[in-house]
Amino acid sequence: MNTIAIFCAKYLFIASALIVGIYWLRADRKIKKSLAIFGIITLPLAYMVAKIASHFYYDPRPFVVSGIAPLIQHAADNGFPSDHTLLVAALAAVMTYFDRKWAIWLWIITLAVASARVYVGVHHTLDVSASILISLLSAAVVYLLGKNKLKHDARNQ
Repeated sequence: MNTIAIFCAKYLFIASALIVGIYWLRADRKIKKSLAIFGIITLPLAYMVAKIASHFYYDPRPFVVSGIAPLIQHAADNGFPSDHTLLVAALAAVMTYFDRKWAIWLWIITLAVASARVYVGVHHTLDVSASILISLLSAAVVYLLGKNKLKHDARNQ
């Protein structure tokens, strides 16, 4: 179980990027353009919101609080919010507006990464939950601001 959790916590995020990349390569030109624009705006926005939030809330990592060694090496810095979870959740949130079938797989990966980050002892549930919420809100803001353009391009299946 530890080996699977370590893999998910450290490396599974790569699968999200690959899935989005495969979807993008298979999409028609109009979808490619919309997906790229949506992602290029949403991902940095989510990251900026997360960095700002980290200045207002400090959550010591679980291994710092408990004194129990984590299953993976990590700096003893602020664990709020989780960058790994933020990335996979942002990709899943963006894909939700384009193809829900593909997005389901990305949300499964998001939950696996988030759970694993908690399991291996480098994040609290609050850290990963905040990352998911920030990603959802960032994607929603970008969608709402650009929905006149995106509504013609997105495939909400």
